[in-house]
Amino acid sequence: GKVLLRLADDDAGTGPTIEACAKAVTQMADLKLPIMVEPLPYTGGNGGPAKYIDDNDKLLRAVSIASGLGSSSAYTWLKVPAGSQVERMMAATTLPGLILGGTPGPDPGATYSSWERAMKVPNVRGLVVGRSLLFPKDGDVVGAIARAARIVRP
Repeated sequence: GKVLLRLADDDAGTGPTIEACAKAVTQMADLKLPIMVEPLPYTGGNGGPAKYIDDNDKLLRAVSIASGLGSSSAYTWLKVPAGSQVERMMAATTLPGLILGGTPGPDPGATYSSWERAMKVPNVRGLVVGRSLLFPKDGDVVGAIARAARIVRP
């Protein structure tokens, strides 16, 4: 399974979201099935458009909250961005992590470098990427996939 744990301090729906995610983690653990929890800080709830907050401290807080969900974390994996402080973020949890691919930016080299840095963190186990590989800037899908594979399995 997979859940998005959108944490918005200004949204009344955050409490019920945390509760629902915790129940999902418990249910999946009871079934001995893995679940990916994607904890991300947001703002703009209560009628406004939700907007991701790119802030290392808020992301660290989100990872900490996600790590404590459910009756057991035995089957929980985190799905997190490869931010500028990925080492600090993943040091805040004992859970295994998968790195998000993110939105393809103007510099694919920077994206690959962030993945390489993240893969050096002991509890980061792999990548969960889509658009960055399916729609590379240079159009070379096979090359993009090969490069990502080399990052995961050097």
